[in-house]
Amino acid sequence: MRINYQIRVPQVRLIDEDGSQLGVKPTNEALKLAQERDKDLVEIAPMASPPVCKIVEYSKLKYEQAKKAKEARKKQKGGHLKEVRMRPNIGEHDLDVKLKHIREFLEEHDNVRVSIMYKGREKTHNELGLAIVDRIKNYIVDIGEMQGRPSMFGNRLIMNIMPSKIQKTPKSTN
Repeated sequence: MRINYQIRVPQVRLIDEDGSQLGVKPTNEALKLAQERDKDLVEIAPMASPPVCKIVEYSKLKYEQAKKAKEARKKQKGGHLKEVRMRPNIGEHDLDVKLKHIREFLEEHDNVRVSIMYKGREKTHNELGLAIVDRIKNYIVDIGEMQGRPSMFGNRLIMNIMPSKIQKTPKSTN
């Protein structure tokens, strides 16, 4: 944004600090009006013909714009990654609790990483971890989708799940 003497066009469309239009004025006259009120002349729309300028306090305008940008970032939900860890010989009830957590994370539009950690000789029984992966897939089929296939990294079987683009609503049974 250009302010005060940085504005070098012959005339501008002038807007008062309360939002009322003062019409098309020569730039020098608009600057004098702004200085009389101890305010700044700020170019709002430079591509308009003639450019639109407003009489405001520049520091206050910058503060309000920064505040709006911060509020917009605050409301924006990024792709957070949540991790759920478990062992291949997890108990039935414990697995149900983990599945509910995965579902909650997906409903909040978070990505989920499931890590199945093997210790010692459990590595030789890879089918236990794959059975858990199949159960997770069946449980989240309506709300999430896997990114690629599960892969082994050292002693961990890792799979990534992301929320579905269009989440299907469950059909009500009446």
